[in-house]
Amino acid sequence: MSNTAKQLVAEAAIEFIEWDWIIGVGTGSTANCFIDELAKIKGKIDGAVASSDASAARLKGHGIRVLELDQVNELPIYVDGADEATKHLHLIKGGGAALTREKIVAAASELFVCIA
Repeated sequence: MSNTAKQLVAEAAIEFIEWDWIIGVGTGSTANCFIDELAKIKGKIDGAVASSDASAARLKGHGIRVLELDQVNELPIYVDGADEATKHLHLIKGGGAALTREKIVAAASELFVCIA
């Protein structure tokens, strides 16, 4: 996916975010685009749960409060990218460096928005 396409899907995902939510955030280049967009509305959210140290560092770099999963009562949404999606909407994720944590945060969320 081109950087322009990643930017567009990241912008579209912002439309799902509501006031005072704590957001689950994935890992990778597309998730990074989402984090950059999230920074533009950081006053709207209460914070984020990151699925990797890299995402946590990027969120903190934008001044977004990062919480651990066990610090939140609910996680209304998790936004992450995927390397590939089949016509049946089965997702193929990356090399696995953050896969376990991604799956845990995604499973704890009410809604998984895949930006791919």
